[in-house]
Amino acid sequence: MAVLKVKFTKTKRDKLAQILWILNWISVVSGIILFSLGLFLKIEIKKRNEVMAKGDVNSVPNMLISVGVIACIINFLGGKICYDCSDANKFSRWKLVMLPYIVCTFCFTFCILVGALMCYTMRNELEESLYLGLRDAIKFYKDTDIPGRCFLKKTVDLLQIGFQCCGNNGFRDWFEIQWVSARYLNMASKEVLDRLKSNVDGKFLVDGVPFSCCNPSSPRPCIQYQLTNNSAHYNYDFLTEELNIWVKGCREALLDYYTAIMRSIGIAALLIWLFELSVLIGVRYLQTAMRNVLLLGDLEGESDGWLLENSFVETAKYNINIIKSLGKANQISTVSGMNDPNIDVQNTNCGKSNVTTKSIPAAR
Repeated sequence: MAVLKVKFTKTKRDKLAQILWILNWISVVSGIILFSLGLFLKIEIKKRNEVMAKGDVNSVPNMLISVGVIACIINFLGGKICYDCSDANKFSRWKLVMLPYIVCTFCFTFCILVGALMCYTMRNELEESLYLGLRDAIKFYKDTDIPGRCFLKKTVDLLQIGFQCCGNNGFRDWFEIQWVSARYLNMASKEVLDRLKSNVDGKFLVDGVPFSCCNPSSPRPCIQYQLTNNSAHYNYDFLTEELNIWVKGCREALLDYYTAIMRSIGIAALLIWLFELSVLIGVRYLQTAMRNVLLLGDLEGESDGWLLENSFVETAKYNINIIKSLGKANQISTVSGMNDPNIDVQNTNCGKSNVTTKSIPAAR
């Protein structure tokens, strides 16, 4: 029994073909939107790839870009097919193409759904990439005179100012690394030498942060150094007073930024998927209705259209049997009584034969 069978007159078939022609052109625009969203996300990731470790963070934008390009091609072809389907004579040219086209479009719409879901599952990969990338960027913050790293100080400073953040997980990350270059340390100072000697690795560690961590909205001047020393500043308590530096870590700030972008892109991709799915359903109805018109032979009469010719269970069994038959196509049959045809072939007897032959009478 057919699933969701609908009866179509010639007028309804023509209207459906015209509507689908318009919707396919709208789908071309949706494909351009998907491509643009993927390109936008790729550019946003590219802007800050200096503070990201190499990983699979580009899988989502690449997926959206690919799906967007395919959407433009498939829907452009779909518009041409639906336009010709208003005429039964022109439909005969596409009769053999329609079903493969519907299958390919179904796979394509599934890819859109996958791309939309990937926007919501990318957070873990992005968080790990940001953690490792920011860790290395902060570690090499002081290396302003080393080729390949000299840009990291500017990158980190602009990042902390732009996203109002400090450090990787927080401002205390700067306490654990030497972020002041040795060229700017006064080695004749007893305080500097004592700090270098007090550290096992010989690093100059201070409870201070770079200037880019300062909050310009704070009413008091920025306190960059001796953040945990209450006696070093007048009327100051680092445990109770709100610090005048950014408290949020840059990993969290960037993660919130990209999560908001991907959430918006995911919603847009889901809406496009629903739209593409509705167009696909319409094309399926048009294909079955036009096919049944040709089978009936009455181009002006009514015809039935459906999503599936049989029930879901029967369709699933049929497709499973096709897949199984494809898997066995290259296997040698082992059915009883069917052996290799070359095994039982009798050899030609080249010796003497016991069959008596008649002598040919001699001509007189």
